[in-house]
Amino acid sequence: MATPTPKTILILGGSYAGTGVAHSTLKHIIPKLPSPDTYQVVLVSSSREIIVRPAFPRALISDSFFDQGKLWTDLEAGFKQYGDRFKFVHGSATGFDPEARTVTVSPRDGGEEVKIEYHALVIATGSSTPSPLLSLNSGGRDEVKEHWAAFRTALPAAKSIIIAGGGPVAIETAGELGEHLNGRAGFFASKLADPKVKITVISKDSEILPVLRPALAQTAEGYLAKVGVEVVKGVGVESVSPAEAGRGGEVTAKTEVKLSDGKTLQADLYIPAYGTIPNTGFVPEALRAEDGRVETNPKTLRVDKAGERVYAVGDASNYARPSVVIMVDAIPVLAANLKRDLLIAAGQTPPGDDRLLTADEGETHLVPIGRSKGVGAIKGTKLPSFFVWLFKGRDYFVGMTGGMWSGQNWAKES
Repeated sequence: MATPTPKTILILGGSYAGTGVAHSTLKHIIPKLPSPDTYQVVLVSSSREIIVRPAFPRALISDSFFDQGKLWTDLEAGFKQYGDRFKFVHGSATGFDPEARTVTVSPRDGGEEVKIEYHALVIATGSSTPSPLLSLNSGGRDEVKEHWAAFRTALPAAKSIIIAGGGPVAIETAGELGEHLNGRAGFFASKLADPKVKITVISKDSEILPVLRPALAQTAEGYLAKVGVEVVKGVGVESVSPAEAGRGGEVTAKTEVKLSDGKTLQADLYIPAYGTIPNTGFVPEALRAEDGRVETNPKTLRVDKAGERVYAVGDASNYARPSVVIMVDAIPVLAANLKRDLLIAAGQTPPGDDRLLTADEGETHLVPIGRSKGVGAIKGTKLPSFFVWLFKGRDYFVGMTGGMWSGQNWAKES
């Protein structure tokens, strides 16, 4: 007799959210379903490697800061423990048909597009950054390394750098570059008197780091000043020339930056570090919110408009603001509801009700500034600079992520 086609639990995205859901499903859901051998997890990712994206503001300067074996990890290696229950597809989603319950995937090797029929679907495709220095975006490790190599080659000759954006990535990047290029002012100095490289942060908001209280943002400005970084607030970038400066092939282009107050600045290097772009272009417009993220039930993580057993989590979903902390709390909720829905689909009546997420949207942010300082808070409690360095600034979580990739962090059903 022919072997029946397994019911596919399709997961789109191979970073924190996608791998977390995949491990949770393989460890705690499939083994408890009727006829578990009839299910398979298929994970689609545009990269064969997992990255520690939070570390990129420091990693882009030099390979010497991190153990590259921890910064870049083979994705498939963490799933070999599950045998045939797991399948990896190296490709990108290009279409999604909720009525046919299929996702179209374009292989990265240039082969023909394929349609994958799903029994359950999890959208965890994450987001991209305007600057290719700060994320994998649509490419892989080699592409990022090429951009980093070009940037590092141009860096010694740069006399002026402009960083657009006032969020954590912009401030962390400015702090890392400032200390690397300019050093740090003495203990009693309020700012670095004569920095070797003029580094300017342009933020359209009235304060940088808007998730944190103004007092912490002002402290951050003080730390930036000590590594030779100037912050310009309440002014946006109107345009840049060349138009693709800081992106793609123009990562190292000398740039003219026109500001909303009419001023024009010149930069040897320009880094657009504002916001992210959700990787949801394949999702029908009717299922997307105004900001482009997938319209998701913030309590259950279901995409209610997409039919049965469809979920979204991470930066591609609008269930909460983009946050690794919130995402880690959301994965067990999604997994519990996925398990419940799969049991119902298998003809069983699971006990209890849906598990609901209460996202912690409070003041939780850690922002290293250089290699020894930082500002931050956890659930509204301000942290001293030393603890920001201890928790994040030492290695930007590189040493903590191995358990996520291997599944150890999801060993227990929570």
